[in-house]
Amino acid sequence: MRSYHGVAKVRAAEAPLLAALPEGALMRRAAYGLARVCADELRARTGGVAGRSVALIVGSGDNGGDALWAGALLRRRGVAVTAVLLDPARTHAAGLRALRGAGGRIGPLPADPDLVVDAIVGIGGRGPLRPAAAQVVAQVRAPVVAVDLPSGVDPDTGAVDGPAVQAAVTVAFGARKPVHILAAARCGRVEYVPIGLDLPAPDLSALDDADVGDRWPVPGARDDKYSQGVTGVVAGSATYPGAAVLSVGGAVVATAGMVRYAGTACDQVLARWPEVIATDDPAAAGRVQAWVVGPGMGTDDAALGTLMRVLATELPVLVDADGLTLLSEHLDLIADRPAPTLLTPHAGEFARLAGAGPGPDRVGAAAGFAREHAVTVLLKGRATVIADPDGAVLVNEAGGSWEATAGSGDVLAGMAGSLLAAGLAPGRAAAMAAHVHSRAAAMAAHAGGSGGGDGKAAPTSSSELLGWVRPAIRDVRSASVRPGVAEP
Repeated sequence: MRSYHGVAKVRAAEAPLLAALPEGALMRRAAYGLARVCADELRARTGGVAGRSVALIVGSGDNGGDALWAGALLRRRGVAVTAVLLDPARTHAAGLRALRGAGGRIGPLPADPDLVVDAIVGIGGRGPLRPAAAQVVAQVRAPVVAVDLPSGVDPDTGAVDGPAVQAAVTVAFGARKPVHILAAARCGRVEYVPIGLDLPAPDLSALDDADVGDRWPVPGARDDKYSQGVTGVVAGSATYPGAAVLSVGGAVVATAGMVRYAGTACDQVLARWPEVIATDDPAAAGRVQAWVVGPGMGTDDAALGTLMRVLATELPVLVDADGLTLLSEHLDLIADRPAPTLLTPHAGEFARLAGAGPGPDRVGAAAGFAREHAVTVLLKGRATVIADPDGAVLVNEAGGSWEATAGSGDVLAGMAGSLLAAGLAPGRAAAMAAHVHSRAAAMAAHAGGSGGGDGKAAPTSSSELLGWVRPAIRDVRSASVRPGVAEP
């Protein structure tokens, strides 16, 4: 599991080190790591280090000092280093002396550097780039290595509300910060550089393949179809029968022991999934261990009555799509439930539930709603946020938006529901389902849609995504923990 620490916790962890170490020692640790990453990037992109050109865009804080010290180290390896000083009077003095002493120069942005280092603002910065910085950044055409975060991106929320740096690589000192997963597309590849911080519990965590693979339910020697988890699905309508097919399919391919379907799309469901037990009435569905309710079922009075009956049970319930629309007008239905409730909204559905959209702080919004209503919230997005009522937050960064296609949420609901039925806690079930769901979507896209294997990303559909869920599960189950330096 990978951990992410907010600015306040990182600052608190830095304080005792700064007090105990000689002045500048912590900065030089960071600078050494930054210089190493820059050298590796030069080697990978140009085939060498000596004789290459690096430009540093330097702000007034310690971030600028990190870059200046790193520039001095690169200069000693034969790199031509130019520092663009955005606020010369407030430039880190010791770092500037080190760079000049090593033969680095101060000047405007070179015409064609091999690499640019973004050291404009650090984790204490907020808001977009100021005009002078934005003007320099607009001239950059080379790959950018960001120091701790891309400048102009909020370190705790990943929000961008104006000009900001687009990095190819971001070097994270001492801890990974929320920005590194919430704005992963802005950060590029994240390289972790340890500097000796003693960190507390993280603000966010993300499951890796081994975490998911180790916990994915597989039948043991004494298991049967009932002990593996029986998932109940209430979905679909005359208008949207496909939602039933997809959500049931999500539960089936996620290896549920049995799936019981209740709704008006029995014929369509059985035509695609003959192993499913189907009825038109949830009361007649038989025993289940968790319910999925909502995808495509409509929002009329009959649908509301069904939602009420399902939520009145003492079973874990996942509510999605139309179920969320109904729930937004009847939040009392989730008050004081004796069993877990998992809500899986996209931003628009969240706005209906909460009375306002998630805004730039998606983690805060999801966590606040989860805490207030004692539910688990899976807030969809490229960085999907899963917030438990106890304050724990998991994030799944999809690495792309291949699952952003009609019906993929129905598949995800079925997958997460099957894990709930297998006995997993709602936050873990949601995060594991999101992890495999995004991997399956990427596999489908990069296989040319229908398994063409040409290696090129192509638009895919939710039906194709379903076909890649089991290969994705096999992938995560075969993952092994990589040796090496532990990352926070």
